Amino acid sequence: MTEIEILRLITLTCIVIPFAVAFALTPVSMRVAGRIGAIDVPNDKRKMHERPVPCFGGMAIFAGVVVTLLLIKNDFFQSAFLLKDYGGAPADKINGLIAGGAIIFVAGVVDDVRGMRPIIKLALQIVSAAVAFALGVRIDTIKLLGIDLIGGTAENLAISFVITVVWIVAIVNMINLIDGMDGLAAGVVGISSLAIAYAGYLKGYYDITFGMCAIGGSAFGFLPFNFYPAKNFMGDGGAMFLGFMLAAVSATGQAKNATIVAIIVPVVVLGVPLFDVIFAVFRRILGGRSILVADKGHLHHQLSSIGMGQRRTVVMLYGITSVMGVAAILLSRNLYLESIFLFCVAILFIIVLIWKWNVRK
Repeated sequence: MTEIEILRLITLTCIVIPFAVAFALTPVSMRVAGRIGAIDVPNDKRKMHERPVPCFGGMAIFAGVVVTLLLIKNDFFQSAFLLKDYGGAPADKINGLIAGGAIIFVAGVVDDVRGMRPIIKLALQIVSAAVAFALGVRIDTIKLLGIDLIGGTAENLAISFVITVVWIVAIVNMINLIDGMDGLAAGVVGISSLAIAYAGYLKGYYDITFGMCAIGGSAFGFLPFNFYPAKNFMGDGGAMFLGFMLAAVSATGQAKNATIVAIIVPVVVLGVPLFDVIFAVFRRILGGRSILVADKGHLHHQLSSIGMGQRRTVVMLYGITSVMGVAAILLSRNLYLESIFLFCVAILFIIVLIWKWNVRK
């Protein structure tokens, strides 16, 4: 087999396996949800569903990603696919991905079952990021105008720690905030992760590619059960885990020239949740409310309120995310003007939709 054929086979494997695991385990998670009390009951105005729904689907997503990461780490798998030749199996970092991911998943499940104060949830998010950092998942290179702002030296370890933790916690909460409508978070994460995977593939950063494929495959394996009308929710455990993995896998690709794929591309492709968070923060500050208190003013709530309905709203946001994904891929190819144009088109759609909602209100 040629090098390209081997890479394509590994990539396909890293998508198919998590998809199959998540798809097979989602019905199991629905049965387990009833036993542990992980049921989302629509008891406040923020809820979009009208009946109780299991919210333990994150278990299937977690299993799909972890099984794939363990397979990538396996010596036989690495030897069979010559994986070490492509730098696609950072075994030392995989331990950090799994350990940090497990902590944040369990924290989310506890929140789903028993509830948790926002400040405690934030603290556990920081702990999961710190554990991942300690095990090698870290951002140690950020270049701006050719200058390395961190330097990767021992003296700047504290700076690297702060940047890594802030990066992971920010992405975790971005994904968690958009998980308010059937199929939205799973679809957005699936599209985003595969776009980042392709950008990494084009640049030769196969550690990012294979990890993102595992995330995308698992998210899409869960999606058939989560798309409107949802039979199962991923819960905070699944949403925070997906956010953690998106951020942490990006950080595994910190080669000296990988910054554009590891940081800039994820920021571009995650434009929908990013702007939703920005709008949420300003909305809550201007309203005199805590930024940690949930409300029903998110982008998907606004689109639904003007009569688009859940299915059309989610598909619309899939489309905007896809446009941003293409913009991110173009950016990784140094096609800056084309990337900026598409990104602006996507942002224009969001602005028009929000303006339209405000007029109706």
